[in-house]
Amino acid sequence: MTAPSPFARKCRIIAREKGLIDRVEEIFVDPYANTPELVAANPIAQAPCLIAEDGEPIINSPLICEYLDEIGSGARLVPDNATDRLRVRRLDALANAALEMGVKLVLEKRRPEAERSPSWTRRWTENMARALDALEIALPEGDDLDMGVITASVAATWIGFRHPDFDWRTGRPRLVALRDRLEARPSFVETFPA
Repeated sequence: MTAPSPFARKCRIIAREKGLIDRVEEIFVDPYANTPELVAANPIAQAPCLIAEDGEPIINSPLICEYLDEIGSGARLVPDNATDRLRVRRLDALANAALEMGVKLVLEKRRPEAERSPSWTRRWTENMARALDALEIALPEGDDLDMGVITASVAATWIGFRHPDFDWRTGRPRLVALRDRLEARPSFVETFPA
């Protein structure tokens, strides 16, 4: 994993919430260095990647989180009930989409200035804002912890961290309240982006 990755962070949070941290070794890598260990586990050299108990790699953060949710203790973060499961998965997918737009913006900013695309930057920024607006509407009432609200909070924190010039808070009081509440949990404090 990489320390600032929001996708790795949500896996790290799940490991802690599900009582698995003593069974997980967190190894920090530079995915751009194509280290042999990472490439052997994930041919596209992206983090996070989890080597499961059967020795096989899991390379997609939603799948990693689902695996950790299944083998860990405590209440399920992705419910078994079909209706609740779909609600949680929709929220998780929407928060992941906001993160993906934010990652595209980071990568665009890393390109030489002459190669940057103002039209793509504008589109990804607008998409990220719309995804956050949709999260604001879709957030469930109450204080239940599930995969969707975890990813929504991770997205809000990471976007604020990586894009300090983007105002994610204005007009999104429910998302701000969720983020502030969850960021006080030990699993979130221990994994705050560096």
